[in-house]
Amino acid sequence: MDEPWHIADFRAPPGLGNRHVQTLLPRCLPRPAVRWAGEILALPDGDFVELAWAQPAPSETDAPILVLFHGLEGSIDSPYARELLNAAAGLGWRAVLMHFRGCGEHTNRLPRAYHSGDTADARWLIGQLSQRYPDAMKVAVGVSLGGNMLAKLVAEEGSQGLDLAGAIVISAPLDLAACADTLSQGFARLYERHLLASLKQKMAGRLARGELPLALGPRELASLDSLRGYDDAVTAPLHGFDGAADYYRRASAGPLLTEVTLPMLMLHADDDPFMPPALFARLPRPSPAVRVELAHHGGHVGFVEWRDGRPASWLARRVARQLTAWQAPRTGR
Repeated sequence: MDEPWHIADFRAPPGLGNRHVQTLLPRCLPRPAVRWAGEILALPDGDFVELAWAQPAPSETDAPILVLFHGLEGSIDSPYARELLNAAAGLGWRAVLMHFRGCGEHTNRLPRAYHSGDTADARWLIGQLSQRYPDAMKVAVGVSLGGNMLAKLVAEEGSQGLDLAGAIVISAPLDLAACADTLSQGFARLYERHLLASLKQKMAGRLARGELPLALGPRELASLDSLRGYDDAVTAPLHGFDGAADYYRRASAGPLLTEVTLPMLMLHADDDPFMPPALFARLPRPSPAVRVELAHHGGHVGFVEWRDGRPASWLARRVARQLTAWQAPRTGR
């Protein structure tokens, strides 16, 4: 049986193929200056998320829309966010990023945060966009944690349940338990410590103010030394899971790829330091609606290529090509 994936056309520049170089390089390079306007989107449970709309926005109400979901502790300032919003805007698309709860400028109201399987806010946003722009084609892009969330949402809702023409999933931790274990080993511990420090800093103030119904104090929070430990003590109890193992099992999108009926492009690097080796070989064969493109190199949300005499984002170029391909049947091109 043929492998259920394709070889991506990404090529790392000579000397820049190392997985950690590719992962870290986007943070060191100049990123596009994206003008954006913020919006507070009210949620049905009384909380809110913050949206960032690329500016200037198209004047046509039927202009296609890209909605972007960032990764763990990401934001409008993440290098990939700037690259992808800029690429979509350059094609004449209306482009918006949804900050997960508490990832924007303001602390969210309710005693909860966000997690890899938290699909309700994304579903609500897509529904709101459908009401505002009923004639616009819409494509969702999810990166890392946001990619797992988006894949899970698409699998749950089916092609008729969402007003989307397609979805693009980038460097997603589709097996959350295996990815948590990978991040706790070797050089990847540096990434884990960085993410953990950001998560704990955000939660420390809320815990000290008594805003969170958790059975641990500031000292116990500070002592957590792994993402699995954090998910066991914080993420799981805040969001109704029976520990980290239950959270990872119920929130991982990998086992659901067989159920996807919406056109979906998945981009992944074999050397992603956040993931176990051969991630897709661990998962069920995706449905025919899913196109998986694997690159030998690229790191985690890296994919820095050499273009026009300088380093550039292959991700932005590949996503732009996919947006154009999906838009073409709508415009008759």
